[in-house]
Amino acid sequence: MIRDTIKAAQITAMKAGEKDRLAAVRLILAKIKDRDIELRTASQQPDDDAMVVEVMQKMIKQRRESIALYEQGGRAELAAVEAAELAIIEDFLPAQLSDAETTAAIEGIKAELGAESLKDMGRVMATLKERHGPQLDMSKASALVKAALG
Repeated sequence: MIRDTIKAAQITAMKAGEKDRLAAVRLILAKIKDRDIELRTASQQPDDDAMVVEVMQKMIKQRRESIALYEQGGRAELAAVEAAELAIIEDFLPAQLSDAETTAAIEGIKAELGAESLKDMGRVMATLKERHGPQLDMSKASALVKAALG
């Protein structure tokens, strides 16, 4: 389980005295805990690994947006801090599909569903997320689906 890997990384970072890595790992664990609390009242509990991956993907998206804003504002030192956190978070994610693999998966789903136009984008995206959700950056996948259907 990814959660166990993150907890083990926290202990390793503590023992090694890696303050930056420890801070990032603690931040990941805090976000996961927040999500656990949100899900207490949910009627259906998602798979733990899927939930952890979803939380980390959201954190990655936030970091990328922050980096872009800091670079636009001329704050390179803050962008570097965000980039370091981004690298640590990405270490815990499962291997991501390449663009070629993603395109192949999209083409397979498109043929399977008989999708031909942008009207079918929702169905293709839903199937793609169901089958390959943890291994995909859904914003990149969305652009590839739009290009394939457009």
